[in-house]
Amino acid sequence: MVTEIKNANIAIDEAAALIKRGELVVFPTETVYGLGANAFDSKAVAKIFKAKGRPQDNPLIVHISSIDEVNEIAVDIPSDFYKLAEKFMPGPLTVILKKGDKIPYAVTAGGETVGVRMPNNAYARELIAKSYPLAAPSANRSKHISPTTAQHVYEDLNGEISLILDGGACSVGIESTVLDLTSDVPTILRPGAVTAEMLLDIVGKVSENGKIIKVAKAPGMKYTHYAPIKETVSAKSIDSAVSEYDRVRAEGKSPVIVARDIYRDKVQDRAQISLGVTAEDYTRNIYGALHEAEKSYDYIIIEELHGGGLETSVMNRVTKAAGGKSV
Repeated sequence: MVTEIKNANIAIDEAAALIKRGELVVFPTETVYGLGANAFDSKAVAKIFKAKGRPQDNPLIVHISSIDEVNEIAVDIPSDFYKLAEKFMPGPLTVILKKGDKIPYAVTAGGETVGVRMPNNAYARELIAKSYPLAAPSANRSKHISPTTAQHVYEDLNGEISLILDGGACSVGIESTVLDLTSDVPTILRPGAVTAEMLLDIVGKVSENGKIIKVAKAPGMKYTHYAPIKETVSAKSIDSAVSEYDRVRAEGKSPVIVARDIYRDKVQDRAQISLGVTAEDYTRNIYGALHEAEKSYDYIIIEELHGGGLETSVMNRVTKAAGGKSV
């Protein structure tokens, strides 16, 4: 299969036609690029798992273009959903609801709940409006680094899909927050740019300890995710990053430090890939930096963040990328 990258400005109609024919399309969002199929078509959804090499028991999020579409996706929708939607949709928030009959079990990994999100990306919403709600995970090989540019997708899925809509670099850079509204207390299943503190204003109380392992309600809960193909560790401080760099360099490896520019004076002439300056920069740039690092180096050392909110969310990805290894 020939894979083409086309400007989203001119290829939306072509993409919508492919979706209507039961094919896959890669589309941009503000979080990461998504690999989409008609959420109501179990055969089309099955192609997502094949293209990614994704386990069948890892559920998919359904993307909508308007709040009204949630009624096609879910049932028994609580009032908190509409309160959250008013503030955070479109945006990087996925809400877990009870599954409606139109959604096949291929989307929910056999479960009775479904994740719903409205992306804050005009191209994504236009594609959905012209076709169907889209079941979509990140558009990368399973367990590999998530893609934040069309080129990242091409490098991972070339030959597996026919069309990648190029909408530029993703503005947020990590996957959406996943909030379960089917539990007794609204529970964060995956942290993201919408933090617990932000959610508290709407739902009153939030649990950050919800983990469903038997039948996962949200993507990214059961498997190693976001991982480079090269050995990766996180560093508790820039001093420990520098020490680790020097240690593995002495062993003959080619390491790189992935860190913010505020540490340039400590990193000195050691290889470094910049994550910008702020936590927002770090979040936006982390996946791109890891893609770059795995191409040119054989040992990756990532600066850890130690604050709450957004820093906690991005460290969720870093910890998984490093397989829990910290120095």
